[in-house]
Parts: sequence; structure tokens; C-alpha cells
Amino acid sequence: MKTVSFSINGSKEGEVELPLIFSTPFRVELIHKAFTNLNSHKFQPQGRHPTAGMDVVARSNDPPTGQHQARIAKMKGGGGGRQGQAGGVASVRGGRQAHPPIVDKVIYKKLNKKENKLALCSAIAATASKELIQSRGHKVEDIESFPIIVSNEIESISKATEFSKVLNSLNLMNDVKRLETRKARTGKSSLRGRGKKIGKSVLFVTKDSANIRKACGSFPGVEVRAVKDLSVLDLAPGSDPIRLTVYSKAALEEIAKIKSTHLELMVKIK
Repeated sequence: MKTVSFSINGSKEGEVELPLIFSTPFRVELIHKAFTNLNSHKFQPQGRHPTAGMDVVARSNDPPTGQHQARIAKMKGGGGGRQGQAGGVASVRGGRQAHPPIVDKVIYKKLNKKENKLALCSAIAATASKELIQSRGHKVEDIESFPIIVSNEIESISKATEFSKVLNSLNLMNDVKRLETRKARTGKSSLRGRGKKIGKSVLFVTKDSANIRKACGSFPGVEVRAVKDLSVLDLAPGSDPIRLTVYSKAALEEIAKIKSTHLELMVKIK
């Protein structure tokens, strides 16, 4: 399977042969499963202090019956404050939690290596489908050829002005500007410093991301990943396939080196 490659000026350079990985079937359920599991690896365990909510002087009557009072523990004291109020149990104001979170809870989910590899291959192959990319909300009306392959010159760009010209020449700027119209969020998210949520735009996959990473920092939603660091988390943010992705020619050569059991079977069938 062949596709058109472009220069950083937007002109066609010729055709390139796509690796066999782009023939992987689209498995949306497997991509979702891989995202769910990989996303759990950045979760942080949390718990509560063993005596949280119970560090109060609250006692129930002894004996608990025959006092014409509720049997729940009451706060002690010499007057004022919370004297006489219920405390130290789960059903009262300021009391402990009935079933608080514990650090022993298993939140790091595991995924079979072959499943993870197949999900990654499926996500990479899906970047060749214009319909799937549009279904995620990307603006790709002016782009004809997928996947988008660019010459290796893009990896040497380190300035935002040069990078902006590349986005315009490849008709990618419309998708970047799509994120500028997002409304600010209100409520608790705004009060806690999360008033604005930045979405995802173009993903550039390269062999070496050191230089171009500096250039794309001022463009909202634009990210760069080296092939060795590529993950389903990058290709399907929120487990929603599939993201608008641009590959360099050198990145394609690295992708061709990815080994997977299903690829070996496809070679045998052919």
C-alpha cells in the first residue's frame, strides 16, 4: 500500500510504501481497553488516616439504655462549642467516613503484552482513515491524502515561526484554531484553577522529537512523540479514536520495525 508524501512546503514529493502495520484491522474495543489500562498507570494511591474523624472526646451513656436519650456517642466538654452534639461516628456531622478509600486498593491495571501491541498497531493503522479522524471532530476537509507523510526536514525545525508555516502549508492550521474557540468552564473547576480545558489537535510522530518539541510549544493541542514513546494514550486521547497524526519518513522506517504476532501471521497469509 502506497501513499503520497509531502515536503514541509506542502508540495508533493512522491509516493512512499506504507509498512505492513497500516493493514492492521481497526479494533475500537481493544483500543478502549488498552487506554483504560494504560491510563491507570499514572493514578496515585490515596487513603485516610486510621483515626480520621474519630479524634474527639465523644462517649455514649453507660449503660446505653434507660437514659431517655439516643444511644449515639455525644461530645463531652465544660460548656460551649460542640458539647452535647453527636460525634466520632459515620452518621453525624464532622464524623468519620463509613468506608474511606484505602491505599491497598488495586488501581494499577494490567494488560497482556500482545493485546497492548495489537491495540497500538490498530491505532496507528486507523490514522489512515479520514472518516475516523473526522468523527473525532478534527478539521480535515482540505486534506486529501491519509496518513499524512512529511519529509524528514520537519524534524530539524526548532522555531515557532517556521513551524507555523508548515502547519499552513499542510492545511493543519484550521484544526489548531479549532481549539481557540473553547469556552471557559465555570463552577468548582474554575475555582480550583481548571477554568480552561485544552483539547487535542495534531500529533507529530518523528524519529527524534528534541528539536520540533521546542517549536510546537506555543500551539494549543499540538504534540510531538518519538516512535519509541508512542502509545495508545497519544493516538486515542480519552479512548476516542482516532487522532489527526502526521508522520515523518524516518518515523515510518521506525514503525516498520515494530514486531507483533498478528503481523507475522499476515506475512504468512500473504
